[in-house]
Amino acid sequence: MSVVVRAATRADARAIAFVRVHTWRAAYAGLIDPVLLDRMDVDREAQVRAERWNEYTADPRTTQLVAEIDGAVVGWASTGPSRDDDGPDRGELYAIYSLPSHWSTGVGHALVIAAEHALTAAGYRKASLWVLDGNDRAAAFYERHGWREDGAVKDDARMVGDTGVAPLRERRRVRTLGDGAPSEDGD
Repeated sequence: MSVVVRAATRADARAIAFVRVHTWRAAYAGLIDPVLLDRMDVDREAQVRAERWNEYTADPRTTQLVAEIDGAVVGWASTGPSRDDDGPDRGELYAIYSLPSHWSTGVGHALVIAAEHALTAAGYRKASLWVLDGNDRAAAFYERHGWREDGAVKDDARMVGDTGVAPLRERRRVRTLGDGAPSEDGD
């Protein structure tokens, strides 16, 4: 089984939506109110993602990546400028997901390496990402790849909408890019 990471295109919108929805439902069960997970819809998300593709990729410093095994998309990552007030040299790993059936197979490792390379190629010296509070599996994965919690915390209400569910508590991790190779034991 060989993982191939490539730049995503608009044609990958449905596959990306499938990966995101199925990964959220598995990874965040017990961490996020089921109301939020149940209302996620692959078809709706795929349509919005395809319609907004140019917006998502307008900044040349952004990257959308997919991981494939035997031609099937099994993972997705997205990077770009930091959405926090971190200065112009800080990029952000917006998202990284692999299908639960491919956890601990090297898909996540391949994606994080490719995402870090994309951030470096975009000129960033440092990067950040946000991890859902309590998501110990993801926290350990990032730790193995050199990402360290910096103490910043935020409540993210983007997914919550008018559901009455409390915003999602997230903790920031940061990494200096190019400061040594991440662990080879990866994900």
